[in-house]
Parts: sequence; C-alpha cells; structure tokens
Amino acid sequence: MTTATTGATGAPARPDTPRVVGRTRDRHHRGAWRWVILALCIVFAIGMIAPFLLMVMNAFKSPASYSSGGPLQLPTELYTEGLVKFWNATNFPVKLWNSIWTSALAALFGVLLSLLTAFAIGVGRIRGRMWIVLVFLLANMLPQEVLLYPLYTMAQQVGLNNSGWAIVIIFAVIQCAFGTYLLASVLGTFPKALLEAAALDGATTWRILWQVVYPIVRPTLSVLLIFFFIWTWNEFFIPLVMLTTPDSQTVPIALASLQGDRMLDVPTLNAGALLSLLPTLVFFLIFQRTLTRGVTAGAVK
Repeated sequence: MTTATTGATGAPARPDTPRVVGRTRDRHHRGAWRWVILALCIVFAIGMIAPFLLMVMNAFKSPASYSSGGPLQLPTELYTEGLVKFWNATNFPVKLWNSIWTSALAALFGVLLSLLTAFAIGVGRIRGRMWIVLVFLLANMLPQEVLLYPLYTMAQQVGLNNSGWAIVIIFAVIQCAFGTYLLASVLGTFPKALLEAAALDGATTWRILWQVVYPIVRPTLSVLLIFFFIWTWNEFFIPLVMLTTPDSQTVPIALASLQGDRMLDVPTLNAGALLSLLPTLVFFLIFQRTLTRGVTAGAVK
C-alpha cells in the first residue's frame, strides 16, 4: 500500500511527470546534404581564387622559368623584374592617378545625379513616371559600341577629347541610368506620412531631400558609390578611344599596351595585373563594412 506524500500545505503532492528526453540534433547532424553543399561551396571558392593565385605565382616568375615550366609550375626564385619593367614601361604612377580621380569623380557625380533624378521620379511623382523609369531601364541595356561614335563626336565638339573629364561625364551619366532605376523603385515606396509631416513643419523640397530622404537611403547610396567606382576603374573600351596620349590614359589601357602582335611577356603582364588589382582590393577592404551595411539595410526593421 502506497502512501501519498503531502506538501507543506497538507495537500497531496503531484507525482513527478516523466520527461521525454529527446536527442537534440546539432548543426553537425543534419544529414548528408549539408556536407554536399559545403563541398560544392569549397570547390566554387577554389575556382574563384585559382585565377588570382595563378596571377600572383606567375607575377614573380622569370620569363625563362615560365617558358620551361609553364604557368602551373611554382617559381624557383623571387623574380621582381617584371614589376619594375611594368612600372617603368607604362609610367604606372600617372596611370594610377588618372584611374583614381576619374573613377572617384564619376562615382560621386553618378550617385548625386541618381539621387536627384530618383527623388523627382519616386517622391515628386512626376507625370509619366513609369515610362521614364522604363527609358532608364532601356538605357542600361544599350551596348557601349552603340554610344561610342556620338560620344566621341560630342567630346570633340566641346573640346573634351583626350581629357579625363570626358570619362568622368560619360560614365557619371551612364551609371546614373542604373542608379536612377534602382533608387526610383526604392523611393517610390517611401512613407508619405513622413514627407507630409516634414512639409507641415515648413521644410522645403531641398530640405526634405537632404534631411529626410538622404539619411534613410544613405546605405544604398554607399553601395552604388562602391560599385560605380569599381565599374569605372575596370572600363577599357571607351577610355581607349577617348584617351589617346599616354599622360591621360588609365590603368586598363596600360595593361593592354603590354600585349604585342607576335610577342607576349606573360610574367610582366601578370605583374602589371597584380599592381592594377591592388588599389581596387585595398578600396574594397576599406569599404567592406560599408558595403555589408548597405546591402543588409532594411532587412530587419
């Protein structure tokens, strides 16, 4: 005969309910698909890094070593003459400065134009808004070869041929088309109550733009600024036609000047590609946190 135990108040205590002890599955025991996906990601990462590693390896390889062992053989000595040859043959500091200031100004002007036009389209609610956005979308789809002849003719007429300012103006306008298309969609969903509250407080349109709209879309503008800088830096075709003298040319044109008709110094070309990549790599590492914040802005409210 069992006796029930009593609690402090004299009432019979409830018997302990049995606990169902289940085995928790941690992240390392979620099936074989997790390891398959991880292996595919590793293979993809190696495929992405492999060209960069080959470039670095062949940049410090002598032409004789490259000819005898090929591009996959490890260098037997640290050969730096290719870097010196590229630096002196192309006058790399001048090319580097031309790429930096043209890319930076094109990115700044492109972001500014994108913000102003997108504010007029998305917030100002001008007539024919959808058609204007469609025009900007179609402008992004035009190849550069179609634009080259009229752009070159206009640059000659206004006296900007063989000038870095032609590159700044052209790419600021070209990239403005993409920036306007992107920002117009964002500003089209901007809270009207916030704009009406600012207008009731006596804020002008210019003040609403810079004190209400700009702080909210600033992360998106930071992403556009980084992309516009890198895109302008890597442009080759239009700068090749517009910039005709060595003192005005950019880094991609300096790389192309190393390729001859019958002879190609591959180690020097790899050394030049490494030097050309380092500024953009440093730029990306500096603004990596800004890029991450801009991409994830608005994901969590």
